[in-house]
Amino acid sequence: MPLREGQALIAVRILSLRIEAEDVVSLTLRGVGGALPGWEPGAHVDLHLPGGVIRQYSLCGEPGADWRIAVLRLPDGRGGSVAVHGLRLGEVISVSAPRNHFPMVAADRMLFVAGGIGVTPILPMVRRAAAMGVDWRLIYLGRSADRMAFAAEVAALDPFRVSLVQTDRDGMPDVSTYPALAADGVVHACGPSGLLTALEAAFAAAGRPGDLHLERFAPVTVTQPGDGMVRLHLARSGRFIDVGPEVSLLEGLRAAGVDHPSSCEQGFCGTCECRVLKGVPDHRDTLLSDEERARGDVMLPCVSRAKGNELTLDL
Repeated sequence: MPLREGQALIAVRILSLRIEAEDVVSLTLRGVGGALPGWEPGAHVDLHLPGGVIRQYSLCGEPGADWRIAVLRLPDGRGGSVAVHGLRLGEVISVSAPRNHFPMVAADRMLFVAGGIGVTPILPMVRRAAAMGVDWRLIYLGRSADRMAFAAEVAALDPFRVSLVQTDRDGMPDVSTYPALAADGVVHACGPSGLLTALEAAFAAAGRPGDLHLERFAPVTVTQPGDGMVRLHLARSGRFIDVGPEVSLLEGLRAAGVDHPSSCEQGFCGTCECRVLKGVPDHRDTLLSDEERARGDVMLPCVSRAKGNELTLDL
């Protein structure tokens, strides 16, 4: 998979490996050639793993000389988490510079909601909120205590502001009450799709969809019933490429010999983003904002298609 234009890889050495919870390992990474770039809460990096596998993981340590990520092992996943769990202390791997599609939105009152491994981008935000001295609260949900990575670390920030919810013991909370917990404030959330969808419904019902900021890890459905052929016009080369309904637009580009950059290929990392010059995209990603979707001038061809049968792309 090609890199985005201007993107350089960074060699890092695995400084430490630590079991944080059941099936969750954290890695501390140190730059081989010097200090690592700075980053802001919500940022992630691409890990380039053995076999050409590229996966995205949130930075969950404190901004400083070393980076920390944490990875949940998914035996039935696409291989990235299993590969990470197979890395060894002292091994050198390649990573991208940090990118941030989930920036922290500051406010005087802030509610953070984390579900499972979704705590990773939330943890640096909580630290930042505590350092800012704002009124903050964290609700961290996990199936059981032994599956909640960094639970002690977040509780130590302020036990009176952190609620640890074990759903196998306590049940699922009523998220319809969460808008009231962040009255006149903002909410940042990351976790399972069901939790985030419920939060979206709750904040929409409260008339406050703009106060909710989400990051999704779950993939979306690339092809759907009723999809038809899409003709892609590549403006730079003048080529026309017909893409059938059974494959993504990105796969169609590749089949035609167009070496377009990509990484997650599930609609949440943004690596394959391209400009739309003509036509209306059918957005199926979990990355673009409502404003970006409404403008229709960019799209993620790994999952999105066309409302119609033709798109002109800046390729």
